[in-house]
Amino acid sequence: MKPSMIVYTSNTGHTKEYAMLLGKRTGLPVYSLEEAMRNPSSSDTIIYLGWLMAGKVQGYAKAARRFHVAAVCGVGMGATGSQLQDLRKVNALPPAMPVFTLQGGFDITRLRGVYKLMMTVMAKTVGKGLAKKENRSPGEDEMLDMLLHGGSRVSEENLAAILEWYKNAQ
Repeated sequence: MKPSMIVYTSNTGHTKEYAMLLGKRTGLPVYSLEEAMRNPSSSDTIIYLGWLMAGKVQGYAKAARRFHVAAVCGVGMGATGSQLQDLRKVNALPPAMPVFTLQGGFDITRLRGVYKLMMTVMAKTVGKGLAKKENRSPGEDEMLDMLLHGGSRVSEENLAAILEWYKNAQ
């Protein structure tokens, strides 16, 4: 069944940006999970986008209890299209469900509370390790740059795989 809306959970705004871009490209309405939960119909088929924390797509379980999730997109710091098997395993996603990852960004100033503390420690630890590493891959260089300087990697080009899936969805 073709999705009737896009639902997202965002922490620092990168997932919301992707949801809005995807909505613009597909013509589907876009709602935060909080807004969508107030919708009286729970039979809607959705594309769900959530930010990643330790491989877990935030808000997915709640969305899956309420809606029929046609596809899942995890937005994190890793490269678009990476970590798909880990995402499927950690979130116990059905084998037939389309799964996508999108590279979002990193902005420590947008984080609050325990998330800010965790990411500060992670950025220092991982950043130090990557900075010392010789012969870093281009992906590792990009991760180090993001950890040191922050920034957004949100782009419409990163949506290519999910747009192709949507175009062919029944």
